Amino acid sequence: MSRLVKRGPPSTIVIKLGTSSIVHEETHQPLLSILSAVVETVISLRSHGHKVVLVSSGAIGVGLRTMDIPQRPKSLSKKQALAAIGQGRLIALWDNLFGQFDQRTAQVLLTRGDISDRTRYLNAVNTLNELLSMGVVPIVNENDTISVSEIKFGDNDTLSAITSSMIHADYLFLLTDVDGLYTSNPRKDPSAKKLDVVISVAAIRAQVSTSTLGSSLGTGGMETKLIAAEIATGAGVTTVIASSKQPSVIVDIMDYYTALKSTSVPTSGTASPITPQKLNQVDLDEVAASLSWPRPPHTVFKPALIPMRDLKAWTSHTLYPAGSVIIDSGAHAVLSRRESGGRLLPAGVLGVRGSFASGQAVRILVHRRTEGVPVEVKEVAQMSYSNVAATTPCTPVLEPGPSVTASVTSLVPLSRSGSSASLSDDMISDSQTITDDEIPSIEKMDECENWDCEEVGRGLANYNSAQISRVRGLNSARIVQLIGYADTEYVVENITIRVSA
Repeated sequence: MSRLVKRGPPSTIVIKLGTSSIVHEETHQPLLSILSAVVETVISLRSHGHKVVLVSSGAIGVGLRTMDIPQRPKSLSKKQALAAIGQGRLIALWDNLFGQFDQRTAQVLLTRGDISDRTRYLNAVNTLNELLSMGVVPIVNENDTISVSEIKFGDNDTLSAITSSMIHADYLFLLTDVDGLYTSNPRKDPSAKKLDVVISVAAIRAQVSTSTLGSSLGTGGMETKLIAAEIATGAGVTTVIASSKQPSVIVDIMDYYTALKSTSVPTSGTASPITPQKLNQVDLDEVAASLSWPRPPHTVFKPALIPMRDLKAWTSHTLYPAGSVIIDSGAHAVLSRRESGGRLLPAGVLGVRGSFASGQAVRILVHRRTEGVPVEVKEVAQMSYSNVAATTPCTPVLEPGPSVTASVTSLVPLSRSGSSASLSDDMISDSQTITDDEIPSIEKMDECENWDCEEVGRGLANYNSAQISRVRGLNSARIVQLIGYADTEYVVENITIRVSA
């Protein structure tokens, strides 16, 4: 920055550095100049009061150098062995560099399997937060030695996004070999244009080329950075793509946005502060142009105005789905609304795929019966689902009864209290015996295996696959009679529906 700026409030920052920025692509020698610059940048950020987490790739690359192997092997076992060899040397390298500034570091190795369990996920969150509170710089990497395809994050771009979501970071910096997101590969296309600001990742995909696959040592590319940006911004994290060749640009970017957030466009010769309430309505780039602030080279992905709740973020991005629940278009329309609370009643379920237990993550699939369904038909389907049982957030009410069993069998949702008559009707229907004709048949269940379905979200199952199959399409008041208990009226909760741009 060319002028002095007032330091903003302390932030939590995650910095991701790829393999190509850590070791040379051909000789596999550590790029000490870049690593040293990253360390100096982290020390500078910490001197300003910021908390910093470093997500570092490079274990396999360092292992290649140690074992004098010319190229990355294709065998999984060999890659895991090289990761085991290189990880110790990699963390020792980082610790030595940070040690020159008396900065303590900590190694944190994760796999998707480690955080697929809610308890272990919270333990990881607590550990990271405790390390930050102790003034330590956590250095996070995927535990490649034990990772397999089912529990891999896939690349450290995704790992850094999930890490930033876990600790509710303010910024995620993805350092790469280019200084931002371009419409095409700037090395091959001279007409490629850099995008300075991205508001919606889904909307920008059609405008950019993500054909670059990363270096021969790495596993990522620009596509993985878009995925990471989508995860992080959904969790409320401002995401930045910048060049790893000049890591100090991170400090410049932080100063740049701090200056813009503390100053509005002058209208009478003096600047006035922007209140937090007005900040989201201000175009920071227009402010920058008016005040002639130099903009450091980067692309910024603006965070979602309403971040995803922690539990939904955990469900969507860290869990490996054990099966699928197929819903109809009416349920999909209702769940797409924020006020639905992400809760699915059995009335909207058409079938299940796979076997899963209560508490496991499931894909939410929508069955689109025909192409070009008229709007009137969609509205009828939505009303049909809503009429059977609304999916607005509510707390089940246990009506008074002479025993615990009687109380459980009278479980009804508050959302059905449109009138006392309808409530009485539900109470009467709860006491009636369900005939075999009302229970979905096995033959009909098998039909859904051949349906053309589209994944629209993910959630946590409250009942196992057999139980959900048994109550599918029925009123939630029937749950206790069909499966013997009713912990909740919702078969799936914490659903995150992907909304198309």
